Amino acid sequence: MGQETKSILENLDNQLFSELSTEGEPPVDTLLMDSMQIDTFGLDSIDKAFIDAPIIYNAEDSIIVSFDGQKVYLYNNASVTYQDIELTAYYIELDLQTKEIFAEGILDSTETLVQKPIFKQGSEEYDSETMRYNFETEKAFITKVVSDQGEGRILSDRTKKIGKDVFITEDAKYTTCDADHPHFYLHLSKAKIISGNKIITGPAYMVLEDFPIYFPFIPFGYFPSSPTFSSGILVPTYGEENNRGFFLRDGGYYLAASEYFDLAVRGDLYSRGSWGTKLHTNYRKRYKFSGAFDFKYAMNIYGEKDLDTYSRSPQFQVTWSHSQDAKANPNRTFSASVNFSTSGYDKQNSLSASNYLRTQKSSSISYTRKFENTPFNMSVNARHSQNSTDTTLTLSLPEMTISMAKIYPFRKKNRSGTLKFYEKFGISYTGNLKNSITAKEYEILDQSFADDWKNGIKHSLPISFPSFNLLKFINVSPSIGYNEKWYFKKYDYSYHEDEEFYDEYGNVTHVKTDTTRGISRVYDYSYSLSSSTNIYGMYLPLNPDSKIKGIRHKFTPSASFSYRPDFGDPKFGYWQPTQIDSTGRMEYLDVNQGGIYGGSPGRGASGAISLSINNNVEMKVLDTSDTTKTDAEQKYRKVKIIDNLSFASSYNLIADSLNLAPISMRARTTVAGVSINMGGILDPYEVDENYRKINEYVWKSRTGIAKLGRLTRASLSFGMNFKSKKGEKESNTNKELIEEVNLLEGSYDDYIDFNIPWDFGFDYSINYTGATASSPNGRVSQTLGFRGNVNLTEKWRLSMNTNFDIMAQEFTFTTFNVNRDLHCWAMSFNFVPFGYMKSYSFTINAKSSMLKDLKLQKQQSHYDNF
Repeated sequence: MGQETKSILENLDNQLFSELSTEGEPPVDTLLMDSMQIDTFGLDSIDKAFIDAPIIYNAEDSIIVSFDGQKVYLYNNASVTYQDIELTAYYIELDLQTKEIFAEGILDSTETLVQKPIFKQGSEEYDSETMRYNFETEKAFITKVVSDQGEGRILSDRTKKIGKDVFITEDAKYTTCDADHPHFYLHLSKAKIISGNKIITGPAYMVLEDFPIYFPFIPFGYFPSSPTFSSGILVPTYGEENNRGFFLRDGGYYLAASEYFDLAVRGDLYSRGSWGTKLHTNYRKRYKFSGAFDFKYAMNIYGEKDLDTYSRSPQFQVTWSHSQDAKANPNRTFSASVNFSTSGYDKQNSLSASNYLRTQKSSSISYTRKFENTPFNMSVNARHSQNSTDTTLTLSLPEMTISMAKIYPFRKKNRSGTLKFYEKFGISYTGNLKNSITAKEYEILDQSFADDWKNGIKHSLPISFPSFNLLKFINVSPSIGYNEKWYFKKYDYSYHEDEEFYDEYGNVTHVKTDTTRGISRVYDYSYSLSSSTNIYGMYLPLNPDSKIKGIRHKFTPSASFSYRPDFGDPKFGYWQPTQIDSTGRMEYLDVNQGGIYGGSPGRGASGAISLSINNNVEMKVLDTSDTTKTDAEQKYRKVKIIDNLSFASSYNLIADSLNLAPISMRARTTVAGVSINMGGILDPYEVDENYRKINEYVWKSRTGIAKLGRLTRASLSFGMNFKSKKGEKESNTNKELIEEVNLLEGSYDDYIDFNIPWDFGFDYSINYTGATASSPNGRVSQTLGFRGNVNLTEKWRLSMNTNFDIMAQEFTFTTFNVNRDLHCWAMSFNFVPFGYMKSYSFTINAKSSMLKDLKLQKQQSHYDNF
C-alpha cells in the first residue's frame, strides 16, 4: 500500500477499545489488521515520563500493529523518528513495552544485503546489518556496523552502544579507506569509541590487502576524532642524510588555544649535532581579519669537531601573512606579506626544489586609508627585498604616499550641456616619503642612520590639458609635469693634491666629499605634446569563392614632443664643477649624488621628438572545422598574422651630439601554433677602440645590412604546447587494429584506449649582447626547455621537466616524476639525476592526513651533495 504515517501519541486510548468490546459489540477480527487497514489504539500503558515526544513511523509496504498496541511492524523502506534519532531499514520492529526497536535489511536476488539499517543521531550516522536499540537507556547492540569517525571509519562485526555517544567493540577494523572492502586497516582487538571525541584501542596490528602484518604491532592506540580542532602531539618524520645523519623532523606539540588562534611548536634533531625549531600560528577573527605567522631557526653542523671541515651555520626565517576582510572597513585596510630569512636558509634547509632555487625575496606591510568624500588617499608601507646570492639586503622603513585623484577645478558642480574647453583641465598630486638602506645582511645593523640611510620626500604634480582632434583623425594631448624632491643632505666637492680619499666604491681619489646637513630642494619640470592616430588598410580577394574574406592591416603611428630645460645651469646649483686630477681636468659632479629618488636632473637641455609605429595584421578565413556544413553555412574566424610589429626612437633637437636615440624593435606572432617573440636594439652611432660611442653615424662607415645600425641587444624566443584531444579519432592503422580486435574479441572498447591524456611543451630562447670592452665579440646565451606529462591510466601519471644550456653544453635543473594513485594510498617517485639538486625519493603513504606517518620512504637528500 502507499506510505502510511502515524503518531503513536495520537492513537485512540486502549480503554476505548475495551469499552467498545464490553458494550456487546462483536470482537475485532484480527485478520483485518493487515497492510490494507490502519487501526489506532490507546497507549495508557506507556510511561509518560519516557515518551515525551511523538514517535513518527512510516513504511512503503506494510504497517502492522499488534492486538495489544504495544508492537508495530514496518516493512520496506521503513523509518522511525524520535526526537533527534532517525532509523531507516527494510524491516523495523517497534516494541513499546520493552522500549526497544529492532531493524534489519533484506537480501536481494543477487544475495546482496540492501536497505540496511542506518541509524542517525544528531551528526552521527551508523550503517549496520542488524540493530537493536533501547530508547530509554540509549543502549544498543549492532552487528556489521560501519561508522565514520573523523577522517577514518570503524567496521565491526559486533558492537555495543553503552551510552549516548559511547561504543565498545572487539575485532574491529579502523581505516581511512572508503572502499566497501578496505585495502588496509588496523585490526583492533578491542576498542572504546567516544563519538566526536576519540578512539582508544587495545593491541592492534596492520592488515594490508588482507595480509596481516603482526610486527610491529601497536600495544595500544589513541585516535582523536573530534569534529573541531584539538590539542595534541605532532609525530615526527624520520630518515637519514649522509651529512647530518639520522633525523627526526617536525615533531612537537599542537595547541588549539581558542577559536581565534592556534599554535604549533616543532623541532628537528639530527644525530650529528644539527637541530632546528619552528613555531607556527594561525589566527582569525570572523568578518575582521585572518593571518599566519612562522618563525624557523636552524643550526646546521657539518664535519667533525676540531677538524678543518667542521662548521656551524645558524640560519633563520620569518614569514607572516595578514589580510583584512573586505567588509571590515571599506576605508581602511591593513595587510602584510613578509618573507625574510638569512641568505643561506633556503640552501641549507629547504625540502623543495622551488625553495632551493629561489634567490629573490621581498616583503611588504601596508596600511591604506581612503578619506571619504575627498579625492585623497594615504598609504604607509614597510618593505624589504634581498638577494640570497650576494647577501644584499634592502630595507625601506617607512614609505608613505599621499595621493590626490585628478580633480577639475574649473568644472561646475551642477553643470548642463557639453563640457567647455577649460572644464576639461585636470590636475592630480602624489607625495612620497621614503627612508631606505641597501647593505650586506651581515653589515645592516652596523649602518649609521645619518650617513648610510637614504631618505627624502618627492612631490609629483602632473597637469593635463584637454585633448583635441587635429584634422578630425589625429588625437593631440598636451601636458605639463612638475616634480620636486627634498633631500636632507647634499655634498660639496674639493680637490686635494696631497691627500687620498676613497669614493663609495672603494677607489682611491683626490676629491674630498663633505656632507652638508639640511634640506636640499631639487625640482624639475617638462612640457610635452603627444599625438596618435589609426590608419587601416584592407585587402579583399577578387575571387568570390576564396576562403579568405579579407586581410586587415592596422597601422598606429604616434609622435610626441617634450622639452626639458638645462638643469646643469649654475643658477640651479645641482652640478658643481670640480677638478678631479693633477692635469686640471674638470668634471661636473652631482651635489645630490646617490639620492633616494635618483639625484639631480640631468645636465643639458632636451627638446626631443619621439616617434613610434605599431602594426597589426589580421585575416578572416572560413572555419572549415565542421565537416557537416557546406561552405555557405560555415562561419568566419579571425586569424592573427602579426600580433605586433613596432619600432620606436627619438631625436633630441637641442643636444650638440648623439642626437638620435637607439632604435628599439619588437615583434610578436604565432605560426602553426608556435608563439614567437622577437626584439632588438639598433644603435645608430659608431664606437671607438674602447667601445665608447662617438658622434658618427653607422650608415656613413658601414656597408650592407650593417648600415641599418649597430646591434647592441637582440632576443628571440618561441615555444609550443601539444596536448591530446579528448575523444580524438584514431588513425587508419588504429582502425585496422580495432577491426581485428572486434573480430577476435567482440568488443574493442574493453581492451585498448588510444586516447591517453598527455601534454608536451618546449621553449627556446636566444639572447645577444653587443660587443663591449670586456667582451669584444659580444655574448650569446641559448636555452632549450622541455616539459611533459603522460597519464598512462587514470591512476598512473608520468611527468618531466628539463632545461639545456646550449652554449655551456649541459643540462640545468631536471626532474622526472612518477605518481600512482592507489585509492587510499599514493605512490610517488621523484628523481633529479644531476646538478646541485641531485637526489631521489620513493614514497608510498596513506592519503589521510591523520595517517601521514603511515608510509614507506626511501630517499637520497640533495644535501648529501655538499
